[in-house]
Amino acid sequence: MATNDTHFCFIPSRTEKDASGSKEKAAVLNGVKWNPGDVVTVRFMEGDQKLRERVKAVAREWMQHANVTLSFVNEGDADIRIAFQQGKGSWSYLGTDARTIPKDQPTMNYGWLTPDSPDDEVRRVVLHEFGHALGLIHEHQNPKGGIQWNKDAVIHDLSGPPNNWNEATIENNIFKKYDENAVTASAVDGTSIMMYPIPKAWTLDGFSAGLNSELSALDKAIIGKSYPR
Repeated sequence: MATNDTHFCFIPSRTEKDASGSKEKAAVLNGVKWNPGDVVTVRFMEGDQKLRERVKAVAREWMQHANVTLSFVNEGDADIRIAFQQGKGSWSYLGTDARTIPKDQPTMNYGWLTPDSPDDEVRRVVLHEFGHALGLIHEHQNPKGGIQWNKDAVIHDLSGPPNNWNEATIENNIFKKYDENAVTASAVDGTSIMMYPIPKAWTLDGFSAGLNSELSALDKAIIGKSYPR
């Protein structure tokens, strides 16, 4: 079995709790898409100023491919609210689900990014979380895929550090498949920014994927299809 030394993003829901007990809630979940041309406001709730600027620069890359504007504001209401709560994981609500969250709570968290984080780590995490904020699901949960999971190995590794997930969180973020009628999906893309790094020990069919820190060609195509100009 693999030893899990990688932090993983999780998708929060409004009805579940993560392993720490806090409230939580390339395929796009159609029901949570913004409208093409929307201006989506974003506000930092905290965080080092230089790190904020690095996050902004990376997040804006999505606008090169999607007809949506990420407008960063310094005060007032915002659709997306970013926290840097260390030890609480990195996560984002999917798309417009963010608008259902109380305005004093974050809708996105970077639980292991710090001012000392290397550029490739910031790119990987920020592109991934803003993919969720635009409605993209985890690529390994793409209904057009068929990964044969070694469930015992996955549960063993993710229930321990650094993630410490309970089985409900593992089910929701690893094994759950979305309804094919509910998403705009391409074929499964192992190079997608939305794909988890998956060791071979977690699968029974030899599938594996590494750490991705760039938008793939299919990422750009699927987000452009979802938010046409």
